[in-house]
Amino acid sequence: MTTAYSSTVDTPIGPFTTVVNDQDVVLASGWTADLGDLLPQVQPSLRPAEIEQRTELGHITKAVRDYHAGELLVIDDIEVLQRSGEFREHAWRVLRTVPAGKPVSYREYAELAGRPSAVRAAAGACAQNAATLFVPCHRVLRTDGTLGGFRWGSEVKRWLIDHEEAVSAAPGEASPGGLGVVPQKHSRLD
Repeated sequence: MTTAYSSTVDTPIGPFTTVVNDQDVVLASGWTADLGDLLPQVQPSLRPAEIEQRTELGHITKAVRDYHAGELLVIDDIEVLQRSGEFREHAWRVLRTVPAGKPVSYREYAELAGRPSAVRAAAGACAQNAATLFVPCHRVLRTDGTLGGFRWGSEVKRWLIDHEEAVSAAPGEASPGGLGVVPQKHSRLD
């Protein structure tokens, strides 16, 4: 890969930067304005040689803004590209099926990923997730219900959990529903 594109937008919890390839597929994202915080998470074969800064990334920037404004499902339609081992790639696809407002424990996440005894591997998938928000690792909590770790800080994770629970519970709002299968096109792992 040669050139990628990035954009940083303001959100209620700080700047959010997204890095995409030339096909508008997310390679990395997170609550930072510093690309140096994002690029080390991108698998080396996907890491761009150069990044061109843009003010917007079209539908991706719109989805980030809309999500923070309460339209939780818009992130489901954003395509991401991450590479790793077989279990981790599968775990990332599964993570995209965890509904907003219905966080799961690391143990439940491991079960959903088909390996109930692989709690640490499931936690590792969250820790190595480069496409934060679009692959919503913030929806995984410790088994005791506490927040657990989050690359962007516990305050950001708490805001995201509270935001999703409030919007999901709001009267008259469409509920994110239960677990479902996210179409393969949304998570390019090949």
